[in-house]
Amino acid sequence: MPLISPTVALNKVTDITPRLLEKLNVEAILLDVDNTLAFPGSQKPFTGTVEWSRKLRDDGYRMIIMSNNFRRRVQPFALQYGLPFIATSMKPLPMAFGYAANFLGASRERSLVVGDQVFTDILGANLARMKSVLLVPPAQEDSISFRIRRCMERPVRRKAQRKRKVK
Repeated sequence: MPLISPTVALNKVTDITPRLLEKLNVEAILLDVDNTLAFPGSQKPFTGTVEWSRKLRDDGYRMIIMSNNFRRRVQPFALQYGLPFIATSMKPLPMAFGYAANFLGASRERSLVVGDQVFTDILGANLARMKSVLLVPPAQEDSISFRIRRCMERPVRRKAQRKRKVK
């Protein structure tokens, strides 16, 4: 299970603090969109996430939005955050993860992938040799493929939850 295990599991993106980033020795953050920064398909960011990203950037952390969605979905969203982005990134394939880290001038070892999906965000981070944060998705997607993936994610999420309680 290590290939699909996150480094850290949290409830929401704004739970990521400078203290956690220091502890993980991170300088760059690769952010997913749907169920990480906004509800799927929505152009309205989750409350507090724009301010959160601005604060972390003011503290010296570099960020990029990385999504499997098309440019027309990701670009207007990234503009609200003032962040660069990679659309149609083909996660979990590791190429875009490496490209994103290079774009930000960061090493893979000091990059953190943040997302809500085990088989795209977390698997991709591990294949790219990056740290990861698995978030709890606030909305359930309706497609059958998402339901199947979420069902397959349950053991990983349970293990991550138990690990969090031990700390």
